[in-house]
Amino acid sequence: MNLPGAVILVVLIIVVLGASRWVALLGMMAGVMFLTEGQPIQVIGFNLFSLRFLELAGFIRVMARHEFSFRQMNRIDGALLLLYGYTTVVFLFRSTEGVAYQIGVAMDAFLCYFTFRGLITGIEDVYWFLRAFIVLLVPYTLLVVFESMTDHNLFTLVGGVEGGSHWLREGRPRCFGSFRQPDTLGMFSASFLPMYIGLACIAEERKRAIIGIGLCLILAWAANSGGAVSGVAAGLVCWGFWRFRTEMRKVRWGIVSVLLLLALAMKAPIWYIFQRASAISGGDGWHRSYLIDVSYRHLSQWWLAGMPLSETTDWFPYNLSSTGAADITNQYVAFGLAAGVVSIALFIFLLTRAFSDLGKTLAAIRSYTGQTPDAEFLLWGLGAMLTVHIVNWFGIAYFDQMYAIWFMQLAIVSGLSYHFLNYQAPVHVDETANETSNMRSSQHEIIEISMGLSR
Repeated sequence: MNLPGAVILVVLIIVVLGASRWVALLGMMAGVMFLTEGQPIQVIGFNLFSLRFLELAGFIRVMARHEFSFRQMNRIDGALLLLYGYTTVVFLFRSTEGVAYQIGVAMDAFLCYFTFRGLITGIEDVYWFLRAFIVLLVPYTLLVVFESMTDHNLFTLVGGVEGGSHWLREGRPRCFGSFRQPDTLGMFSASFLPMYIGLACIAEERKRAIIGIGLCLILAWAANSGGAVSGVAAGLVCWGFWRFRTEMRKVRWGIVSVLLLLALAMKAPIWYIFQRASAISGGDGWHRSYLIDVSYRHLSQWWLAGMPLSETTDWFPYNLSSTGAADITNQYVAFGLAAGVVSIALFIFLLTRAFSDLGKTLAAIRSYTGQTPDAEFLLWGLGAMLTVHIVNWFGIAYFDQMYAIWFMQLAIVSGLSYHFLNYQAPVHVDETANETSNMRSSQHEIIEISMGLSR
């Protein structure tokens, strides 16, 4: 770790440990964005990246200040622990290769997720964060635009990757920023876009939200990644279904029906739709489709407890130069190769829990008032964000600091669900008499509802 990187890290650790909860949240995200994984410190086989020091400081902070207690765990928290606990245990029993890496992945999930669970406890935290996050997005976007225009990545000063003219698509550079791939830079921007669209639906937040939307689109453009295009498109499509928000069961069955019709109409398996879609979005859609195909054909080798990546060398006519193994650009397949089909099922279970609790939260909020509250826009944006991740995981497996973005956003969903479903019970109103009846919450809780929903 060089001097600039060390100075930034020390300053951010001080901020995370000593500042107010909101400023500490911004400090964590500053570390995700402005530090890289290019300067790890090796300790007994573990790569201690800058972000790992920061997430440890954050976890110590939220535990020491009682900003999070494991007695407050909800269904999403439990599903995450089950996923990474099972995957790690099975991996350790099965393999002696990559043990340090797998343990590091599990520790990142635990420390990073619960740090953000402690720092994000209510909807006002999310409103404040999205406003303040623009302060970080503006200089970050300027640095990425500079990279796009000059072929020089200033993040190389702290261990970033120099892409430049070596990474081109259709004659245009593919920018890295502080990430290790243009795909994860694009995914970073695409995942925040639907959240800022939700913020833009609130009149008093619209000007700042439009700035956020513009910055996300610029970063997606600079990444020049098929995944970024797919993520932006997925987020916009989700917002296109806003008018059907109370009829999502019909929408889900409609999506299933369309997929079944495509499966019947296509000559190739349904997963080759990614190859066809890449003709529009760009990217290597054939690789994504073929990876699912070849994984399915080798299912007998990995379904029970996964398999070593070294045994995937014959899956493609080309392999990663660093490992000699296949490039596993699919998060679902990555979980399967780590610990088998059950690991994939637990991953899907986590996502199902997130959508389920988010849906219950939306239903609870609608019961508070006859009109659309501001909170509903934000929560719909969070649902669109989850969909963006789910779609793009068919084409990428997170491998750099993008995991911290995902855990932060999942922690927002979990924290808001816990807040609304456990502390803000709805007040039912008799429409005929126009009198409050069936009171289920105290006067203090009613005040909290008003503060949280009428902005």
